[in-house]
Amino acid sequence: MIMCYNNKAFGVNYMKVGFISLGCSKNLVVTEEMIGLFKNHNYEIVDDAKEADILLINTCGFIESAKEEGIQTILEFADYKEDNLKYLIVTGCLVERYEEELRKEIPEVDLFVSIKDYDKLWNKIDNLINKKDDVDKLDFMNRVLTTGDTMAYLKIAEGCSNYCTYCAIPYIQGRYVSRDYDEILKEARLLASKGIRELVVVAQDTTKYGIDLYGKPRLAELLKDLEKIEEFKWIRFLYSYPETIDDELIEVVKNSKKICHYFDLPIQHISDDILKKMNRKSDGASIRKLINKLRKEIPDVILRTTLIVGFPNETEDNFKELCDFVKESKFDRLGAFTYSAEDGTPAAKFPNQIDEKVKEQRKDTIMKIQQKVSADLLKDKIGKVYECLIENITDDGEYFIGRSYMDVPSEDGVIYIKYDSEYMINEFVKVKITNAMQYDLFGEIEE
Repeated sequence: MIMCYNNKAFGVNYMKVGFISLGCSKNLVVTEEMIGLFKNHNYEIVDDAKEADILLINTCGFIESAKEEGIQTILEFADYKEDNLKYLIVTGCLVERYEEELRKEIPEVDLFVSIKDYDKLWNKIDNLINKKDDVDKLDFMNRVLTTGDTMAYLKIAEGCSNYCTYCAIPYIQGRYVSRDYDEILKEARLLASKGIRELVVVAQDTTKYGIDLYGKPRLAELLKDLEKIEEFKWIRFLYSYPETIDDELIEVVKNSKKICHYFDLPIQHISDDILKKMNRKSDGASIRKLINKLRKEIPDVILRTTLIVGFPNETEDNFKELCDFVKESKFDRLGAFTYSAEDGTPAAKFPNQIDEKVKEQRKDTIMKIQQKVSADLLKDKIGKVYECLIENITDDGEYFIGRSYMDVPSEDGVIYIKYDSEYMINEFVKVKITNAMQYDLFGEIEE
């Protein structure tokens, strides 16, 4: 997606800069810092890539589909560049993994910057454009938000040390490195001062925050301190691995009036055989136990997960076990992905790789099961009242588009609220649910 904000240029270059950010929310935070870097050096930021003199593409290289999207985007603008762009710059995970190949195959790109060179980013850009050697670094203080006026992501760590056999993140971004506790709070207060009401805490594994720096997990403590920031109304944390969710964290969420009763549990599978081959730290029994505990301790909790189907050696019995689990566990939110053999990962060399057609069939089966689960769960919401954030209006002007604590932005469903001109975008309102679809709800504003 292309995201930018207008900024009157008064610097020496008068060049316009556009950005395309691909991949996850953690990558988006980096893109926002890059936008801030250019803005801080007086470049004009535009929201249309075809108006730009300089285009920066921040790529993802996590799975095969993300790599394909990144390469296609680069190729599209490499073709466009000849008569329209002065400079094409590519950064991110794809560069970290395949810089040599990209340089060889796409010479139209003027500058590739890998993740490990982010501390030299402005040095490289400024040297390319102005033949200077000024050193400047990415800084959250200059970050330009692209997620609207009320919501922002707060990244609390880089990298990952879990070394799941299917995942390339540790090889791309390195081991898990927590950010300094006080620096995180400083950024959170800065976001609050800009009017942010919903804070979404992210990392590759949020529940391991602090272990590397402080010798113990500090996510629960961090959430309590974030909760003290008066301006925040909702606080969420995503990507919480089940094996590191402890009683302290559950209690903090349970007793909070700001932290959404929402747990994102990327379990990937339920079969012990597959979990072991994935090098996951949880087994099927512990996952089921955690789900039951969360629902017992926090009755209105919303549970989300992601699954991988078609992992090497996944038998029909393994897959049937997964299907039965989806039916019985009734996750509120669930996404399924086909296994992708990533270069450099152990699982890419495993025997008994599954045929692509079989993978797709298994994914479709899982999602059909989940469609029914979701539809049944949402029917139970009819007649209930939820506090919702109004974010947009449908094209036909008939409905507001809103979210409740049950919905992660850009990931989950939405609530279509019968339009009432007395209310405005970015307001919180009470909404009574009147109807339900497979993934979305309909409602009316309660006076």
